[in-house]
Amino acid sequence: MKRLGRELGFALLAWFVVVPRVDAGNAPSAKPNLLVLLADQWRADALGYVGDPNVQTPHLDRLARESMNFARAVSNCPVCCPTRASLMTGQRPLTHGVFLNDVPLPDKAVTIAEVLQAAGYATGYIGKWHLDGRGRSNFTPPERRQGFHYWKALECTHDYNQSFYFADDPTRLVWPGYDAIAQTRDAEEYVRGQAALGRPFALFLAWGAPHNPYHTAPDEYRARYEPDDIRLRPNVPEKLAIPARRELAGYYAHCSALDDLVGKLWETFKQAGIEENTILVFTSDHGDMLYSQGEVRKQKPWEESIRVPMLIHWPAGLRRAGRRLDAAFNSEDLLPTLLGLMGVVVPEMVEGHDLSGAMRGHDTPSDDASLITCVSPFGEWSRQHGGREFRGVRTRRHLYVRDLSGPWLLYDMDADPYQLHNLCNQDEHAALQAGLEAQLQRKLAETNDEFLPGPKYIEQFGYKVDATGTVPYTP
Repeated sequence: MKRLGRELGFALLAWFVVVPRVDAGNAPSAKPNLLVLLADQWRADALGYVGDPNVQTPHLDRLARESMNFARAVSNCPVCCPTRASLMTGQRPLTHGVFLNDVPLPDKAVTIAEVLQAAGYATGYIGKWHLDGRGRSNFTPPERRQGFHYWKALECTHDYNQSFYFADDPTRLVWPGYDAIAQTRDAEEYVRGQAALGRPFALFLAWGAPHNPYHTAPDEYRARYEPDDIRLRPNVPEKLAIPARRELAGYYAHCSALDDLVGKLWETFKQAGIEENTILVFTSDHGDMLYSQGEVRKQKPWEESIRVPMLIHWPAGLRRAGRRLDAAFNSEDLLPTLLGLMGVVVPEMVEGHDLSGAMRGHDTPSDDASLITCVSPFGEWSRQHGGREFRGVRTRRHLYVRDLSGPWLLYDMDADPYQLHNLCNQDEHAALQAGLEAQLQRKLAETNDEFLPGPKYIEQFGYKVDATGTVPYTP
């Protein structure tokens, strides 16, 4: 049960809602709506507007032309649950405690849904939740939904064509066909209903794709991509070219399917007459290596794993379309930035930066670096598969990473965008490395991160893991 003091805090928040600060002459007449589109494992480079020569994403390309694009957005802990917990709370993984998959976000956490509900918003969640930590196929009761009222979600599945979910009771309901299409239709109905009521809403639509399995998108999208036609990134080893092309073809098919759904939702906003005053966010929880550096999946510190798309579109409040913003943007920054745009007080326990001012052309409150983390490796990147704890900083130009044994990776992203040349521990780059190490140490001090071995944190938080360091997720 939520603590009384926390409930009183939510009630007080409602008194501090202010009129959104917007570009002069473009003030919206009502509180802005919010729709967050959260894809799973969509890396930042797999988009037409970024320059990927393979993928077809015309709707997102158009959205980028009309949005604020945080082109340096990263996932603070590039794996599912930790990042989602940070998006919801504005906190770092060692603060909210979700640094492994399949552990629960604590009840004491204050989420964006709870803050906005106190500010008069209807709140809804559709799709993949993955923050309850009590079994991937289990019912999440209303008291554990962290402030979301409308609910059609499941903890986690990637069986996109036989996908079920729960609503208000433990009855299993089924999404017909490819689940992202059915989930988007439900989101459209929700949007139309809230628009008709005239009540501001905050809706999260969390698709499971383009996360593997890669070859389960609808046939019409899979037909668009032939493996032999895929152009690989230069950092994919030649010996892995065949599986890389095969899996990328399926990955891109999921991406194109979701891109069409973005277009449908955008059109729904227009038809409902709410596009002007709806903040639309498109992002992801982490990327996917897809054989770059000879690696697969996520948790790893390279660009394909840590970098995510981050588009924020709001015609009534942000008229300067198509702006690329180079400010550092981390997972915990999304909540305070959205609340800043919406004119809602940011809770004191939030650790992220409010970058809404940067979106309006003001100075950014953050420095040049984003902190990236692997607290304790698990699952597909367990120690048995080469996993290791790391901490690192991604600046505008450099990526620097150390593990428990010392400095590990250093790349100059201007000279080496595909991270082919590790400069770490080379004499000629000693001064650069020392500066980045000092920056990393400042970040760790600011976030009270002692960088201990993973088992220390597992013991501290009382998590039960198997021999691979993974929390079992089958009840």
